[in-house]
Amino acid sequence: MHRFMIVTSLFACAILGLSGCAEMQSTGLTDVLVKSLTSQLNVTADQAKGGVGSTLSLAKEKLNGADFSSLTKYIPGSDTYMKAAKDLGAVTGPIKDQAGLTSAFSRLGMGQDMVPKFSQTLSDYVGKAGGEQAKNMLAAVMR
Repeated sequence: MHRFMIVTSLFACAILGLSGCAEMQSTGLTDVLVKSLTSQLNVTADQAKGGVGSTLSLAKEKLNGADFSSLTKYIPGSDTYMKAAKDLGAVTGPIKDQAGLTSAFSRLGMGQDMVPKFSQTLSDYVGKAGGEQAKNMLAAVMR
């Protein structure tokens, strides 16, 4: 009985450890984007996450499901960014156009001048991961 409990405990620890590693890896990948935005655009981490999430919310409204899914595979943690945008109060409903995106950025404490800066930085990031087609897809959403 004692041996069974030890084996079960070790197994549980291994499972928890693996799930923690996957979470750390995912967070590490997304940190690259947040760090890029915070350093290049002089925004906070919350503004970076909320801005990415707001931009993805616009993309979700404008792209068909397959294209949106294709785009988000180049942005690890896309769902987390979109949730952050809602949790931070940036996204309060569907974002259907540039005006809606500008409003979302405003709720994050950023001016309308930040929208094209985010667009460029995020498009470059997606382009590095997914190539010119992915970059152009995101750029088209931002027009």
